[in-house]
Amino acid sequence: MSQVIGEGSVALFHYTLRGDDGAVIDTSDGRGAMAYLHGHGNIVPGLEAAMVGKATGDAFDVAVAPADGYGEFDASAVQQVHRSQLPAGFEPQVGMPLQAQGPDGQGFVVFVHAVEGAYVSLTTNHPLAGQTLHFAIRIEEVRDATAEELAHGHVHGPGGHHH
Repeated sequence: MSQVIGEGSVALFHYTLRGDDGAVIDTSDGRGAMAYLHGHGNIVPGLEAAMVGKATGDAFDVAVAPADGYGEFDASAVQQVHRSQLPAGFEPQVGMPLQAQGPDGQGFVVFVHAVEGAYVSLTTNHPLAGQTLHFAIRIEEVRDATAEELAHGHVHGPGGHHH
């Protein structure tokens, strides 16, 4: 019997992510399998829950609700700024990340939400917040995590993190 995905396992998988309209948002095609360490928050919670019990060779589709994906969209997390407040030469496009700094000097990421003439709306919402995520998944490999991977909380090597 093959190993199944559960706490302390590493899974390598291929995916295609589509929006409600069926358009491809992201895919592992051409990039190789994605690797994650189960139980460590390396992928959105709804997808991680759907992976439990799957084994090498399994293929399935799963719809992940916003609450189990990138969260509900929070309109209060949108702020409009004048382009002059953005870095020189920055050409904003919807969904683009931008490094910002809070009043305490702490860095964080904001995303371009809208571009309206001389103004740009920035948000701390993830670009996929409020959207149902439609995944097509194919499991390539399942294995036990190494002690180092468990200690670091992520996968090392192919498809994972490289130190």
